[in-house]
Amino acid sequence: MLRNTFKKAERLNSKLLISKLFTNGSSFFLHPFNVTFLETERNGGPPVQIMISVSKRNFASSVSRNQIKRLIRETYRKNKYIVWDDFKDKPQTQLLIGIVYLAKTIETYSEIERKLILILHRLIDKDEASNR
Repeated sequence: MLRNTFKKAERLNSKLLISKLFTNGSSFFLHPFNVTFLETERNGGPPVQIMISVSKRNFASSVSRNQIKRLIRETYRKNKYIVWDDFKDKPQTQLLIGIVYLAKTIETYSEIERKLILILHRLIDKDEASNR
């Protein structure tokens, strides 16, 4: 069973992979998130890596930006099994996810969780459609 943890290896922090994600990746919008994703070849490491970003233009206060990132990380940590169950069976494939928070106000935890679950299910649907 997958543990509800969010380790450093699961965070997308390689500049090379981030630039690859935003140049070659596909994206979709689900308010308040813009999601970019890319399936790449896995070189060890976890099957899914995620990057979370909040615009400094919309939230000048770093406290607000960090609060939103904490909320998103927590909801991902609790619900990551949705995508992990699909990608852990594919040893050559890794999913890179970039989540950008675009709203101008801080959403509630329940709203962020509801939208993030929809995003994770949509990523699985897009993966299954591309494998057909």
